[in-house]
Amino acid sequence: MSRGTLFDKVWDLHTVGRLPSGQTQLFIGLHLIHEVTSPQAFAMLKERGLKVMFPERTVATVDHIVPTEDQSRPFADPLAEQMMAALEENTQAHQIRFYNVGSGSQGIVHVIAPEQGLTQPGMTIACGDSHTSTHGAFGAIAFGIGTSQVRDVLASQTLALGKLKVRRIEVNGELPPGVYAKDIILHIIRQLGVKGGVGYAYEFAGSTIEGLSMEGRMTLCNMSIEGGARCGYVNPDQTTYDYLQGRCFAPKANWPKGNWTEAVSWWESLRSDADAEYDDIVKLDAGAIAPTVTWGITPGQGIGVDESIPTLDAIAPEERPLAEQAYQYMDLAPGQPIQGTKVDVCFIGSCTNGRISDLREAAQLAQGRRVAAGVKAFVVPGSEQVKQQAEAEGLDQIFIAAGFEWRQPGCSMCLAMNPDRLEGRQISASSSNRNFKGRQGSASGRTLLMSPAMVASAAVTGQVTDVRELMP
Repeated sequence: MSRGTLFDKVWDLHTVGRLPSGQTQLFIGLHLIHEVTSPQAFAMLKERGLKVMFPERTVATVDHIVPTEDQSRPFADPLAEQMMAALEENTQAHQIRFYNVGSGSQGIVHVIAPEQGLTQPGMTIACGDSHTSTHGAFGAIAFGIGTSQVRDVLASQTLALGKLKVRRIEVNGELPPGVYAKDIILHIIRQLGVKGGVGYAYEFAGSTIEGLSMEGRMTLCNMSIEGGARCGYVNPDQTTYDYLQGRCFAPKANWPKGNWTEAVSWWESLRSDADAEYDDIVKLDAGAIAPTVTWGITPGQGIGVDESIPTLDAIAPEERPLAEQAYQYMDLAPGQPIQGTKVDVCFIGSCTNGRISDLREAAQLAQGRRVAAGVKAFVVPGSEQVKQQAEAEGLDQIFIAAGFEWRQPGCSMCLAMNPDRLEGRQISASSSNRNFKGRQGSASGRTLLMSPAMVASAAVTGQVTDVRELMP
């Protein structure tokens, strides 16, 4: 087993006890909740006459069901309104901090917690959402959990978990032009598979990762789960500290637990040791990564934009049945170039790529161009703060002038638990994280995952396009 890694250190620091099952009872430092997985959990507490043990360690927002066009109440969808009302009632009853629509801080849960400074190195974090792994970008250990586990954390502030192995994934070298964090993680999943990380925590390291911004690191860790890993993280460094300093919940000079200097010193001590032992090490060359697009029905079915859809003989025998499903569902032929594939809808947003840097990159490609005829293109900021910042920089006007729709914050078409959905056999160029069958709202809709810059390129050309051809 691993030794001396950040994962081991944080795990040991938060261990409450060992359970008869062999699992660890792990203390959870921060519990993030939203409107979809919390109502049933709160109902279970009520049935047992239980209270939330540490409401000050619980933070709520609304994101999955919130409309991105008309946000007037009551919501047009009765179920969405019901979930919204339940969250409002439960947070008030248990005195839980709630970032509601119009608060100035509402947004996708994995966007707002970092921007508020709630996410910090060395923490254990849980949320009833699979992409909670995002918070590992800060050197936290973050787990997506189910509704019954949401109940457990509300009631006890602990989780029962089996300890993971640790795989170090080193990416070294300079990224080629037009290649972003989204391309890195899609490339990793392509190489290791969607089940390659089962039983592991992924530690992302190497010169390429160290050179990423915090927002890039969040994109990387966000999709660890798509590679089968339970969580993913990056060791904290100066980039981490520069991002956190001055944020609302970050340590201050007179912080009750010590000052900023002391906090940074402690965070530094949590970094994986130079002689740390890992269960596995994988090394990748950044220079070999191209702008990447998924062609199939899992995030692992991805190729460089300049490649063709693989033929069966190029696919491992055990993966061929799934590939055949993908050919049929996506209506794409083996050997067909992915570039030039027509798109109907272009979506920029999600907890993977709805941050300000994502919008800036996309806006650069949209500026001075127009969305292609017949294409619906829209941009959904990841939070109210991202929206405000983008508008202050004039990014919204660039998108609007190019023919994109500029929306309110929310999860939007990433999972389509709101009015933003594909229709029929529409094909989407999406900056989100999953391309499963029916993921974006239509049982027959098709999704191509790519970076925000690639989505913007597809929007203005009407087809999958190599972003490098449009870059200045």
